[in-house]
Amino acid sequence: MKPFWLWDCDLDEKEFEAILSGRVQKGRFNQDWAAARLLDYAPYPDILRLLGAKAIKEKWPIWRGRVRSASRRRGLDFLAGYLAKHPEKLHG
Repeated sequence: MKPFWLWDCDLDEKEFEAILSGRVQKGRFNQDWAAARLLDYAPYPDILRLLGAKAIKEKWPIWRGRVRSASRRRGLDFLAGYLAKHPEKLHG
């Protein structure tokens, strides 16, 4: 089943995950695009499952400007700040 955050893309879940991991790039679809798409549209549990807390903490400054939703940016600003102050949350 295709994730709803890929509603307008001709990608399946495995292709998306390969792009998100940085193993594959398809034209304009690169890791930063995939992360922003996920951060904009996916539910929080899927974001954590596919990106992980460590990637959110480390790469949020890169991805922040690509996330369209202001409310998502605020929430992820909080999350990234929380993770920076609680490194024990990065491993489990």
